[in-house]
Amino acid sequence: MKAFYAKTKEEVFNELNTSDRGLTNDEVKKRIEEYGFNEFKEKKTRTTFQKFMDQFKDFLVLILIGAAIISGFVGEVADSIIILLVVIINATLGVIQENKAEESLKALKKMAAPLAHVIRNGISLEIPVREIVPGDLVVLEAGRYVPADLRLIETSNLKIEESSLTGESVPVEKNDRALDSENIGIGDRKNMAFMSSMVTYGRGKGIVVATGMKTEIGKIADMLANVEEEQTPLQIKLEEAGKWMGIAALVICGIMFIVGILKGKELLEMFMTSISLAVAAIPEGLPAVVTIVLAVGVQKMIKRNAIIRKLPAVETLGCATVICSDKTGTLTQNKMTVKRIYTINGFADDITDAKKVIYISNLCNDTKIVDEDGKYKTIGDPTETALIDMAFSVGIDKRKLDEEYVRIEEIPFDSDRKLMTTFNKNGDKIEVNTKGAPDILLSRCKYVLDGDKIREITNEDLENIKNANEEMAKNALRVLAAGYKVVDKVEIESAENDLIFAGLIGMIDPPREEAKDAVHVCKTAGIKPVMITGDHKSTAIAIAKELGILNDESEAITGAELEKMSDDELFNNVKKYSVYARVSPEHKVRIVEAWKKNGQIVAMTGDGVNDAPALKTANIGAAMGITGTDVAKEAADMVLTDDNFATIVSAVEEGRTIYSNIKKSISYLLSCNIGEIVTLFVATLLGWAEPLLPIHILWVNLVTDSLPALALGMEAAEPGVMKQPPRDPDEGIFSKGAGFRILLQGIFIGVVTLIAYVYGVNYGKARGMSFDEYEILGRTMAFFTLSLSQLVHAFNNRYETKSVLVNGIFKNKYLNLAATASFIIQLIVLASPFLRNIFKVTLLNGEQIMVVAACSIAPLFAVEIAKFIRKQK
Repeated sequence: MKAFYAKTKEEVFNELNTSDRGLTNDEVKKRIEEYGFNEFKEKKTRTTFQKFMDQFKDFLVLILIGAAIISGFVGEVADSIIILLVVIINATLGVIQENKAEESLKALKKMAAPLAHVIRNGISLEIPVREIVPGDLVVLEAGRYVPADLRLIETSNLKIEESSLTGESVPVEKNDRALDSENIGIGDRKNMAFMSSMVTYGRGKGIVVATGMKTEIGKIADMLANVEEEQTPLQIKLEEAGKWMGIAALVICGIMFIVGILKGKELLEMFMTSISLAVAAIPEGLPAVVTIVLAVGVQKMIKRNAIIRKLPAVETLGCATVICSDKTGTLTQNKMTVKRIYTINGFADDITDAKKVIYISNLCNDTKIVDEDGKYKTIGDPTETALIDMAFSVGIDKRKLDEEYVRIEEIPFDSDRKLMTTFNKNGDKIEVNTKGAPDILLSRCKYVLDGDKIREITNEDLENIKNANEEMAKNALRVLAAGYKVVDKVEIESAENDLIFAGLIGMIDPPREEAKDAVHVCKTAGIKPVMITGDHKSTAIAIAKELGILNDESEAITGAELEKMSDDELFNNVKKYSVYARVSPEHKVRIVEAWKKNGQIVAMTGDGVNDAPALKTANIGAAMGITGTDVAKEAADMVLTDDNFATIVSAVEEGRTIYSNIKKSISYLLSCNIGEIVTLFVATLLGWAEPLLPIHILWVNLVTDSLPALALGMEAAEPGVMKQPPRDPDEGIFSKGAGFRILLQGIFIGVVTLIAYVYGVNYGKARGMSFDEYEILGRTMAFFTLSLSQLVHAFNNRYETKSVLVNGIFKNKYLNLAATASFIIQLIVLASPFLRNIFKVTLLNGEQIMVVAACSIAPLFAVEIAKFIRKQK
C-alpha cells in the first residue's frame, strides 16, 4: 500500500472518502468513534504511595528495617527510631525527586494548537484541535500550527518550520505534487505537513491523514512512553555494594552469635551484641550522604548553566564515553548568518564593498523589525532575517532604506519561479530589486555591475559566477543571487528580464564559537563526539569538519543508508561514523542504542521534538534551555540553560569530580564501619564486655561521620581531571586496590579503639573501681577514640594516593567546618550530664584525654606511611 505522500490528490480523496468540500457532520461523528480524538494517550502513572513503597526494595534498606524492628523488639527503642527515621527520610527524598521527573506527554499535548481552521460541508469553521479526524480538510495560514499530519492538496508559497521535528535549519518549501519514491525521510516529504510544526509563510490546504498517536509526533510520544528507565552506573555499583555489605553483616552477626554462645554467654546478650554488630556493619548514613552529595553537585551544575532534573544523572556524566549531539541549535547557533558575498570582482573581504548587494537583499525582503528594550528584533523567514542582520552589522538599517526606497509593487516569492521581486521608488526613478536561486536569476541577467559601472555580461563572467556559486555550495552555504534594474514604470510581465547581476550571498547556520574548543576537550578526555542531525549531509559534513568532529567524508552516513542496515550491522559499524545526516527520530534512538550495546555510556544533546526519544534512551539526555522544546526538556535528564554544547563538556568535568568525591565519601564511611566491626568482633572473640553500645555506633554513623562524609563530597576537582580517559562503568567501587585499603584503614581504626578501651578498663581496675565503673570508663574512651579517629581519618580520604600533609591538609574549608562541628558535638555529649546519662559515658581526666588524642591521630600517620610506601613501589 502506497504512502500518502506517494499518492495523487485524487487517490487521497478516494482512500479517505472525502472531497474539496470536507466531511459532513455525520461522517465526523462516525470517525471520532472509529479513530478517537486527536490527542495523545498517557501511560498510566504510579501513585505517590507506589513510588514511596518502591524506595524500600533496596537490599540494604530491607536489612536496616529488619535491624530497626529487632532493636525495638528487644527494648532498644532509641536505636529503632533513629534507623527508621533515616530510612523514611531517604524514601521521601526519592519520591520528591521522582515526582519532578516525567512530564513528556503533557508537554507534547501543550504543543498542539487549541483551534484549527477546517472546511466541513463546504463551510469554513474554527474547531478544537482534538475534534479533527482523518479526512478533514484543513486550511493553513502563516502563524498557525499544523493541527495533525496532512497531505497537502493546495499550496501558495507555503513554507513550514519543521526544525523541532526534523532538524532542518530553515523553513521547508511545500508543494502539493505526489512524490515518486516510497522510501523518503520525513524531512524530504515536501507535500506533507506535520502536527506541531508552524506555518511561517504563504498558505495552503491539506487532508488529514493521521491524528493523535498515529501522527509522526504521536509516534514520538509512544516511543517516549515505552522507553524503560535504566539505573546509572553508580546506582548499579551501590546496589551491588549494598548486597555484599548486607550479606557480610549477616554472616558476621551469625559468626558472632555462635562464638558467643560457645563461650557460654547468655542468648539475649549475644543477640543484642549481634544486633550491635549489624548496626556497625551497615553504613546507615550512606544513602543520605550520596543523595546530598549529588544534590550539592546539582547546585554546582546550575552555576555552570546546567540544570539537573534527575539526581543520578550528575554522576552518570562522569563516565560518559560518547556525546551524540544534534547539530541545529546545539553545535550551531540555530540562526542563519551571512558568511560570504561575491561580486563580479571576486569575494568581498569587506562586505561594505558590496553595498548594492546589501541594498537589494534588504529592499527585496519581507522581514519585520521591531524595537525590544532598545534593541532591534527581526520577525520573518530565517534566510531573510540573516540579510537584515548582515546590513545592521555595517550600519545599514532596513527601516531607513524602506523610507528612502518606497515599495510600490511586488511579485511574491514563488517556489516554481524561485524568485522574489519588489518595485521601489526613489525620487523620480523606479528600481526593480530581485533575489532568488542563482541559476534562475542568472538566466535573467543581461548586464553585470562591475564596480561603479554597468556592462554587458560575458561568458567569462558567467563561468566565474558559476564557479563562485559551486565553491560556496561545497562549503554547505545556502546561496542567493541579487539583481536589479531601473525602469520608467511598473510592468509585472517583464520585470524579471534583462536584470543587472549584483552578486551572490552565501549563508549558513554557523557553529558556536565555543563548540570547537569543547570538541577538542572531549577528544582529550577520551570522549567521542558524534553529530546526529536531520539536516542535509553536505551541511552536516561542512559543520563537522569545521568543529573537528569529522576528518574524512567516509565517516558520514545518511538516514537512507542507515535504514538499509540491520541492528547487528549497525552494532558492528557504529564506531566508524562521526556524522549521521538526514535521520529520523527512530534512527536517533537506534544509533544511541547501538553505542550502548557496544558498552559505551552515551550522552545525547538536542533541542527538538525529534530529539526527545533519543534523549530519553541515552544514559544522559541534555536538552537546550533556550531554543529547546518543552518535550525535549521533559524527556531529558539535564537542561543546558545557555544552549551551549560546551556546557555539557564542563558538566562532564563536574560529573567526574562528583563521582570521585562520592567514592571518597564511601571509602571514608566504610573504613569507619569496618573499624566498628573490628572493635566488637575482637572484643567478643576475647570474651570482653561490649566496648561500644548500639547507641554509640548509631551516633557515630549518623552524626559525627555524616558531616565529614558530606564535606568530602565537596572537594574541588583534582588537576587534569579532563585529561584522563572516562572510567570504566563496570569498574567497581572497590577496584584498583581500594577495597584492600579500606579494609586496612578500618582495621587500624578498630585497633586504636580497642587500645583506648583496654587502657580505660585497666586504668579503672588499677584504681579499685567497680566493674560497672571501669567498663563505663573503657567504653567512654573507646567511644571518643572511635569518633575522633574517624574525624582525623576524613582528612586521609581527601586524596587517594597523594599525601594530605604535602598537598594542604586544611584546603577543604567544608571539611574543616564539619570536623570542628563534629568535635564540638562530641564535647557536648561529654560535658552534659543529661547526655552522659543517655550515652552511659563518664568524664575523662587529662591523662585519659591525652591517650584518646594519641590514639585518634594515629590513623593519619599510618595512612601517610602507607601512601609513601605505595608511591615508592
